[in-house]
Amino acid sequence: MKRKTSPRAIAIELPIQRKIFISIFIMLLFSLTALAQKPTVKTDAGAIKIDVIKEGLDHPWGMAFLPDGRLLVTERAGTLRILDKNNNLSAPLSGTPEVFAQGQGGMLDVVLHPDFDQNKYVYLSFAEPGPNGTASTALGRGKLEGNSLREFEVIFRMEPKVEGPNHFGGRIIFTPENDIFLTLAERFKFEPAQDLSSHLGTVVRLNEDGSASEENPSFDAENALKEIWSYGHRNIESAALHLETGDLWVAEMGPMGGDELQIASAGKNYGWPVVSWGDNYDGSEIPDPTTHPKFADAVIHWTPTISPSGMIFYDGKVFPEWKNSMMIGGLTSTGIVRVKVDGEQAREVERIPLSVRVRDVEQGPDGHIWVLTDENNGKILQLKPVK
Repeated sequence: MKRKTSPRAIAIELPIQRKIFISIFIMLLFSLTALAQKPTVKTDAGAIKIDVIKEGLDHPWGMAFLPDGRLLVTERAGTLRILDKNNNLSAPLSGTPEVFAQGQGGMLDVVLHPDFDQNKYVYLSFAEPGPNGTASTALGRGKLEGNSLREFEVIFRMEPKVEGPNHFGGRIIFTPENDIFLTLAERFKFEPAQDLSSHLGTVVRLNEDGSASEENPSFDAENALKEIWSYGHRNIESAALHLETGDLWVAEMGPMGGDELQIASAGKNYGWPVVSWGDNYDGSEIPDPTTHPKFADAVIHWTPTISPSGMIFYDGKVFPEWKNSMMIGGLTSTGIVRVKVDGEQAREVERIPLSVRVRDVEQGPDGHIWVLTDENNGKILQLKPVK
């Protein structure tokens, strides 16, 4: 059955019977094209040069620029490193937490406190091991001194800890008020995403010390956790604040099809696993969001999936054609998906092919775009105009 497109949503849709074939085809295509990354690509901003700044990283996941231009980079296996301005990569920093480095778990995002110059705080999200093989996403912070994180402390733990190696979310976004949005996931457990007594399948809003923000909504459910901002999510590894409105935009991974771009608004329920623009991996259908109007719908949804990971709103001067665009990293789409936003509406306008699984996207201090690739021989790439 061909799905109907929501009036509010934009989608590329294909019949269910073709989805498995397409997924396999994309995997095979990636295997062939990953070896054929071109040094330049054509884009709406003209020819773009792709420089390999560093390689040899172990599945890099998140990055953050220090005020002096050096780059902090996490590796999923559990390490945090510094790339200096001569493109030399440090040994793993000491003082980082133990991580659950299985499947999609491990060291995840890294972000500086907005007042880093004064307090030296570096924030890390990671999969934290628990008893009997369980794990959950956690948030911690420590003070950067040389090649060490001092006084590292866990300030928030996703509850409950459960078994399984999948779906940890993990993007950290600071607000102008120094609150923190932390995107989580339902740990591939499905139904708990509708349970407000659990952090599974939620976005949480925290104070800078990890306590619940007073900006969070109140829910009618008696046991609702006070950290929850929004819920009914599947797995969010892309998030960014709109540069003008301050809205939190997230890109969420769907199941077989149905990746979603959403505005994660206070108190909203996004419907997983009751509804989805995708279907279960066994081919069984999930009702479309339009069949349950009580759930907040996506602004854009993608089938085939892009597998979004990493996101920025670009505001640099190097690529004026991309100014104010949303740049979303794509794992299965092996590049960057560029989206234009107009109020609460959005549309995909371009794909920048990189022929690699893109795990994170960041804007450098000079306005160039930096990319992390998800692979054993992970790379740090820089995109710059061809002069």
